[in-house]
Amino acid sequence: QVQLVESGGGLVQPGGSLRLSCVASAAMFSVSDMGYYRQAPGKQRELVAVMTTGSTTNYADSVKGRFTISRDNTENMVILQMNGLKPEDTAVYYCNAVYYGRNVWGQGTQVTVSS
Repeated sequence: QVQLVESGGGLVQPGGSLRLSCVASAAMFSVSDMGYYRQAPGKQRELVAVMTTGSTTNYADSVKGRFTISRDNTENMVILQMNGLKPEDTAVYYCNAVYYGRNVWGQGTQVTVSS
């Protein structure tokens, strides 16, 4: 089954941390580049971070040095560790898999950074 199940997110104060995770089916995870995108109100969806099957990573300039993406191959999971959160990080975060050239999306999870 082609499906992504996300968890994590929530409300955090500026400077705080959150961890997002996304589980895929084993068949999809092993052949897919995995990543996270986000969409803030009134804005287009944008790339946050991606990790290829070969463990190459790419980050948006706005999150470099604060966010870390990783893959847990035993759990078929991609993890986004977010530290030093800022109010401008507030958005709905979507897990993404590129599965044989097709984009597969998670259900989205809200991240709100506010005091």
